[in-house]
Amino acid sequence: MLDYIIALLSDPNAQWILLGSMLLGLSSGVLGSFAYLRKQSLMGDALAHAALPGVCIAFMLTGSKSIFFFLLGAAAAGLIATFGIGYVTRNSRIKQDTALGIVLSVFFGIGIVLLTKIQHSGSGNQSGLDKFLFGQAASMVQTDVITMAVVALVLVLICWALFKEFKLLSFDAGFAKGIGLPVAALEQFMMFLIVVAVVVGIQAVGVVLMSALLITPAVSARYWTERLGVMVVLSGIFGAISGLVGTFVSGLGSNLPTGPLSVLAATALFVISVLFAPRRGLAAKLLERLAVKRSVLGELRSRAERVTVHSSGGAREEGRL
Repeated sequence: MLDYIIALLSDPNAQWILLGSMLLGLSSGVLGSFAYLRKQSLMGDALAHAALPGVCIAFMLTGSKSIFFFLLGAAAAGLIATFGIGYVTRNSRIKQDTALGIVLSVFFGIGIVLLTKIQHSGSGNQSGLDKFLFGQAASMVQTDVITMAVVALVLVLICWALFKEFKLLSFDAGFAKGIGLPVAALEQFMMFLIVVAVVVGIQAVGVVLMSALLITPAVSARYWTERLGVMVVLSGIFGAISGLVGTFVSGLGSNLPTGPLSVLAATALFVISVLFAPRRGLAAKLLERLAVKRSVLGELRSRAERVTVHSSGGAREEGRL
């Protein structure tokens, strides 16, 4: 095992994939915390599926598999989907979850149609766009990883710089609006950041599983703390660990996908959090219930003993009389 770790760390290609997966998990976890607190867990799923037609259109216009053009196309499609969800929610009686489902299905359907057309075209077999459905981290080259790393670090720095504003927006948007913050602009900007995070991660994780990497670390971190700052940090750490474990496990065998394994690692961290978190975990709650049960039984025993002693003492007094 040690020899494998040394060999993996000495491989330049593996180093880049490892770095990209960890930074992707870090940025996704940080942004996912705010999406989870704002009850927009499905937003990442909708935007991930909406990014597929943008990737296809970018390839059809440029004819090259460039991560830069893919990012531009996916970001444009994600922004259109974001504005579409907001427009439908504001100007109709349709609720946000229904609007999310509509946008997700429509954009993903368009993406599948375009993907099928590309695959049956002259250069379609060489495009490899089908890898964006489930991700293929091994196909990333150094320039792709550098792009992912720069974007991930920028996302984390933006969240750090606007932490107070995002905190107010997540817990009390009415108060934020009352003190003069541009709530609508901040909401759209946060959606834009989620779009960027999703777009960066679809090559490694895929459009189908990207939402899991965006939300699962945040949900896991929520079990360990009551403070938002600690939760954001833990969520980023959990996301980075998921990317690290997924990359290591994928190297143990042939044809093991890094993205799905990273999602499974995040799910394993979630299960550990549910079971063993200090206050919210099932084990902690079980121990607390057992402690309360012992306390109640001990109190009942002590009361019974006091009643018995009192009764025996009264009987002795009557015998003396």
